[in-house]
Amino acid sequence: MNNFNSFKDIITSKQDVKPPAYKWQQFALDIIRELDIPNMKKSSVFKICKDMPQQRVQQALTDTKELCDKGEKWKYFFKVINENK
Repeated sequence: MNNFNSFKDIITSKQDVKPPAYKWQQFALDIIRELDIPNMKKSSVFKICKDMPQQRVQQALTDTKELCDKGEKWKYFFKVINENK
């Protein structure tokens, strides 16, 4: 743990988190958060968002939310996105 002597030390030591460089990266992060994508599949979501048109990915996300009531939504998302290829 860091030992801070004053409030100024706390403020100056704060590290800023950089925003995603591309729009598709933020879109992928949103999908990962919404569908609770496991760590082993996160890179696949980034690849999908980078390589496929955003409209197609958005449609797959919408279909997943509407059609998958229970279970692991992330598996359904990958199934839907692969059917659309």
